[in-house]
Amino acid sequence: MKKYLEKNVLDSALERIEWAFNHFDSVYFSFSGGKDSSVMIQLANIVAKRLDKEFDVLYIDFEAQFKATIDHIYELKELSNIREFYHIALPMSLRNAVTQLQPKWICWDENDKQKWIRDLPVDSINMNNNPFEFFYKGMEFEEFIIHFARWYSDKHGHTGAGIGIRSQESLNRWRTIASNKKKTIEGNQWTTIIKDRTKELDAANFYPIYDWVTEDVWGAVSKLDLSYNQVYEMMYKNGLALNEQRLCQPFGDDQRNGLDQYMALEYETWEKLLERVNGVNFGNIYARTSALGNIKTNKPEHLNWEQYAIFLLESIGLYNSELMDHYIEKIDKFIAFYEKNEGIKLADIPDAADKKQESQKKVISWRRIARAIERNDFYMKRLSFSQNKSDEERLKKLVSKYDNLLSPNATNDKHLKQFYEREVRS
Repeated sequence: MKKYLEKNVLDSALERIEWAFNHFDSVYFSFSGGKDSSVMIQLANIVAKRLDKEFDVLYIDFEAQFKATIDHIYELKELSNIREFYHIALPMSLRNAVTQLQPKWICWDENDKQKWIRDLPVDSINMNNNPFEFFYKGMEFEEFIIHFARWYSDKHGHTGAGIGIRSQESLNRWRTIASNKKKTIEGNQWTTIIKDRTKELDAANFYPIYDWVTEDVWGAVSKLDLSYNQVYEMMYKNGLALNEQRLCQPFGDDQRNGLDQYMALEYETWEKLLERVNGVNFGNIYARTSALGNIKTNKPEHLNWEQYAIFLLESIGLYNSELMDHYIEKIDKFIAFYEKNEGIKLADIPDAADKKQESQKKVISWRRIARAIERNDFYMKRLSFSQNKSDEERLKKLVSKYDNLLSPNATNDKHLKQFYEREVRS
């Protein structure tokens, strides 16, 4: 026989928050702008009102955000019982999964100010008013939150940090809650004493909504008439199911879905993303439009032509690994030809050669290779290859597998246009 708890998840969450207010000297809640932390903070405000308590909020602004998210951030800043809202806009190092040549990027980096997605928030904690002695440019997010917990507890005493994660979201989040190796407070499994390496801090995370599912979140929004980030409404109208809707920094490991949403929902923000971080424009080319269209980009000044060629290949591979493999096979043959016939080994390939000789296809250089990739020259005619039956068969398979691989309007190559008319349109 199944046994059911007498309490629902909403009442349980309210009780956990009340326990936190009564147990800790001071409490802050981490806020991302997403639905989970948004509901958690609004529940905290309900409890704080009833108990005549105040709480603080930690929001780390990663610069690349939906406008709707920022609007919601400022909406919740007005909650009645917030004492201090720590709006952090410091230059932190973030994951960039779009290209391996720039595996990290730094938000709010003064060196890239002209490329910032948004203006620096006037009410933020930034490098002009930074109160954190522990902070340094390029600090990782995970490192910052540990140091912040120490800084906060030194200032406010025994500290509770409310975290709006749900175990339904991922295995790692479930482990965070369920681990029997962690140290809890009063045996409450939904608490975790914060450690800096092996040293325990006078602070603990607590997870008020850890046992909620997605429907519980939206049920609470409806029942209590809570505010919510309007980007979820736009995502729903754009065809995303409730359990598919995610808010995360757009260049992380789930970057493809994230970038798709930026382009569909906030095109102006998307345009700024294209200029902000290396590799993002390939999301536009390979995730949404013809994969065999000309790549419109310029070699970054800090890369040589060999590095740029690798960058192009890696970026293509993120969205179409088979096309990347095809180009690599061609380039390998091209290099092998020059080694056999000209005695030029891989290590001796010049970065650039005489432009006239490159255009006449008389010399090998990394610039010539990069330009061929840049043109999305499927047959690699710019590397002196000619069309052959093997290429035609491979292209047929790719076109049948990828609906967006080839569009006649996206390429200037007459042979690709002819292929389209012969094999695709017909």
